[in-house]
Amino acid sequence: MTAARKTHDLVVFGATSFVGQILTRYLHEEFGLRGRLRWAIAGRSREKLEQLRQSLGGGAAKLPIIVADAGDDAALGAMCSATRAVASTVGPYALYGEPLIRACVEAGTDYCDLTGEPQWIRRMLQKYETAARKSGARIVHCCGFDSIPSDLGVHFLQREARARFGQPCNRVKMRVKAMSGGFSGGTVASALNAFKEASADPKLRKELANPYSLCPKGFGSKTRQPNVKFAEYDADFDSWVAPFIMAAANVRIVHRTNALTKGAYGADFRYDEAMLAGRGLRGRTVASGIAAGLGGFAVAASIAPLRAALERFVLPAPGEGPSPAAQKKGFYDLRFLGQTADGRSIRVKVTGQGDPGYGSTSKILGQAAVMLALELPKSRVRGGFWTPATIFGDTLIDRLEKHADLHFDVLED
Repeated sequence: MTAARKTHDLVVFGATSFVGQILTRYLHEEFGLRGRLRWAIAGRSREKLEQLRQSLGGGAAKLPIIVADAGDDAALGAMCSATRAVASTVGPYALYGEPLIRACVEAGTDYCDLTGEPQWIRRMLQKYETAARKSGARIVHCCGFDSIPSDLGVHFLQREARARFGQPCNRVKMRVKAMSGGFSGGTVASALNAFKEASADPKLRKELANPYSLCPKGFGSKTRQPNVKFAEYDADFDSWVAPFIMAAANVRIVHRTNALTKGAYGADFRYDEAMLAGRGLRGRTVASGIAAGLGGFAVAASIAPLRAALERFVLPAPGEGPSPAAQKKGFYDLRFLGQTADGRSIRVKVTGQGDPGYGSTSKILGQAAVMLALELPKSRVRGGFWTPATIFGDTLIDRLEKHADLHFDVLED
């Protein structure tokens, strides 16, 4: 089926999931059904899809519904053949995501998702990247809070550094200054699955320790990368810092961006992420507490009985999440410091309004998906596996500032 005969521009797959419902409501508010975006919702339960459509109000009565299960190859194939792009919220992607990737690649259909699972992304790259290039399918992982603020934040910083200094920064730090909101049940389930896989596979544990694991084969950087694993003092920010749980995905996406742009950030580019905990004894205590908590979570998630207890008694289940009011009240403030090889520096910030795991993520994914469906002709961007920065770049920054309550700013000394 040729692009001209596609029935839809975009399909939201997993529309009845917690994040899928937020995304569906956001698209309905932004684009409705009478604008230039022809879109549909998809999932495995027609009854739940109809309930979701009804909850949107009378204006959504004609929103198309597609019934397709994540494991039904025939239904996924038919869905992908009928649309230009798919936005998937069905995770953990390592458990449920591959059939849809395969269907999109076979149909030449574009795809974006919310995964933060580097081990699964690597498997998809190994299995489908060559085929995606041939079919024209553009596959873009990590189009939510992980990893668009990080990936586009570094892209923005490097753009400004080149304008000011005539060269990129070969050392960049991202520090979470403030964040209010929680992680989704789906994100937690994905993390638990990653620990489960790693506990049974020594090769996977080695892969997960490699910051270049998503870079193309032959990418030559051998630079040793910094990695905040414990509480430590960061003189550049005059603050104690602690590990940031999303760094596992974000760091690898940023390095893949550098690799796909042929080392545009420098052959010796170094990047890491951490959370600011404050100064003095109090900052050290907070940073140590965060590091200990994350370490304890990692140990518990790697041991089957403890992992089961976490799932049952402690962590949110997939489909659970905060109220709409809590989603709107959430926010985040990310600070980036870039330093050039000759010692000059630049600081930028990326701020977002809305709970990182829900409210903000749904807006980010929505704008990325619409851009993929409507604004990137195949003649301009070829098929393959892209990062957000390499396929969307400055245009998505503009969209996010205008439509998704994100802001990218240079901080002046």
